[in-house]
Amino acid sequence: MNRIDRAFRRSRDEGRSALVAYLMAGDPDLRTTEALAVACERGGADVLELGVPFSDPIADGPEIQRAGQRALRAGTRPRDVLDLAARLRARTEMPLVLMTYMNPISAMGLATFADRARDAGVDGVIVPDLSLEESGELRSALGARGVDPIPLVAPSTPEDRARAIAAAARGFVYVVARYGTTGVHQDIPTDLGPRLAMLKRMSPLPLAVGFGVSGPDHVRTLAGLGADGIVVGSAIVAHAARDPGAEGVERLVRSLASGLRPSEPTSPALRGSSP
Repeated sequence: MNRIDRAFRRSRDEGRSALVAYLMAGDPDLRTTEALAVACERGGADVLELGVPFSDPIADGPEIQRAGQRALRAGTRPRDVLDLAARLRARTEMPLVLMTYMNPISAMGLATFADRARDAGVDGVIVPDLSLEESGELRSALGARGVDPIPLVAPSTPEDRARAIAAAARGFVYVVARYGTTGVHQDIPTDLGPRLAMLKRMSPLPLAVGFGVSGPDHVRTLAGLGADGIVVGSAIVAHAARDPGAEGVERLVRSLASGLRPSEPTSPALRGSSP
């Protein structure tokens, strides 16, 4: 059982969802990101997702795009993010997941990237611009090194395709809550509960929901809908942009973690799907 498996089993045994906290590596600098990562764990995050800054991030909303641009201007490169992951691994057993795009991986070389991810103690990799049909080589390279390839299932994904994606997954399945890019939204799509139920019938892996989660009420509602994990990115990134102090981020994450135990899915946050 690897670190991702243990994190989700622990949260399940505690009767709650797992919190996946996202940070853009290198925003505003790598030293700050390291401090914020530790703050996220202290605040109650179960898994840390580190964004690798990239110039054309198709899945990222405005807040995370701005964070990526700041990180790029600060000179953050993919190998710097892997070095950061290695430093964090020396300090924590919290699972570390990279969210990156295929261009930086291809530039490094698939085998080299997989080697460096393993050596840094990375537990999983999410690549939002990599289709199932084109993912075999990277999945094999990562899997051979004990790194979980974590796919995304979108709202528009047909059932048969979702089943194939889930079958190829390791670690967990990232369920995209809404159409479009990441970002803070006011509601939870009404079709999300049935989609989660469908995916649970397809796969024994945990389902982590992201894109648009912005506060404890959203977290609580998603827990009530059956999400095994809840990914919060833009809200944390926006807070860190305003105040990069570790104490403030720890308080925010602690607040988010307060919603991890489920409530009834009739929460006011559930008001209809977003375009």
